[in-house]
Amino acid sequence: MTEHVEAPVVRPRRLRTTAALRRMVAETEVRPRQLVLPMFVREDIDEPQPISSMPGVVQHTRSTLKAAVAEAAELGIGGVMLFGVPATKDATGSGALDPDGILNVAITDAVSEVGDALTVMSDLCLDEFTDHGHCGLLTADGRVDNDATLAAYAEMGRAHAAAGVHMVGPSGMMDGQVGVVRSALDDAGHTDVAILAYSAKYASAFYGPFREAVGSSLQGDRRTYQQDSANALEGVREVLLDIEQGADIVMVKPALAYLDVIRQVRDAVDVPVAAYNISGEYSMVEAAAAHGWIDREAAILETLGSIHRAGADVILTYWAAEAARLLR
Repeated sequence: MTEHVEAPVVRPRRLRTTAALRRMVAETEVRPRQLVLPMFVREDIDEPQPISSMPGVVQHTRSTLKAAVAEAAELGIGGVMLFGVPATKDATGSGALDPDGILNVAITDAVSEVGDALTVMSDLCLDEFTDHGHCGLLTADGRVDNDATLAAYAEMGRAHAAAGVHMVGPSGMMDGQVGVVRSALDDAGHTDVAILAYSAKYASAFYGPFREAVGSSLQGDRRTYQQDSANALEGVREVLLDIEQGADIVMVKPALAYLDVIRQVRDAVDVPVAAYNISGEYSMVEAAAAHGWIDREAAILETLGSIHRAGADVILTYWAAEAARLLR
C-alpha cells in the first residue's frame, strides 16, 4: 500500500515577510534616470509664480529655470521638458518661431547651464503661443489647418535646434508632424536632434491644471485632432505611423487612464516608450494628500511604479525631482 504524501503548501507570502525580501524580488523598479521634469518658463515675471491648481509647481523666470535645471541634473533625472509662456499671443503663434521668443531663449539657457548632463527637451506645439489656444493654424472658418500647421512646426523645430535643444516633442497631433519635423531638422543639419513623438495623445478631462500653467486661451476643445478616449487600437496605429516617420521615442498621454494603451504600445514597438503623468493626475494626488486622505509619498511612488510596470521606459512627471530624492 502506497503511503499518501501531502503536497507542500505553497506560500507566496514568504517572499513578502521583510522589506529586504520584497526589495530583492521586486519586478519593477523606477530609477531617477527614467524621469523627465516638465517645466514652465514665463516671459513677463520677475519671480516664480505658483500655479494654484498644481501645488508645488511654478512658472519659472529665466533665472530660476536655470537653477532648477541645474538641480535636476544633480539629482540624476533623465531630462527636462520645457514649455514657454509668452507675454503676448497672436493668431499664428509667431512667438514660437521667434529666435528671441521665451521658449527658444529658455532652451539656450538650460543647455548653457547643464550642457549634456541631462537631456533638454522642448514642447513643439503652437497652443501656448496662439490667441485662440489651438495647437495649429486655423482656416477662415475656424478649423485647424493640418498642412499649414506642419509648415509652422518645421520652422519651430529648426528654431529649437538652433537654440541647442537635444530632443523636440511634437505634441499637436497633426497628421504627418513627425516626418515633417524630421526632414526639417535633417535638411538644416540637425541630424543629432532626437524626436519624442506625442503619438497617442488623447482628448482628456485631466488636462485642466496644465491650461492654467501655460495660460491657455483655448475656447472649446481639441477633439478633432486629439484621440478619442474610447480607442486603444487607434493609439497603436498612430504610434506605428510615427515610428515610420522617424520618431526616436513614442509617447502615450495621459498615463494613468491609459495604462492599457501603454502596455499595448510597449508590446507593439521596439523603440523606447514614454508616458506623461499629466497635471490632472498630479493634482488629484496632491489634493487628496492635502486633506490627509492618502499617504502622499507612497502614492507618488505607487503612481510612477504603475506607469513603469505598464511598459513606460520614460515617465514625464511633475514629481521627477522629488521622486529622484525618494528613490536614492
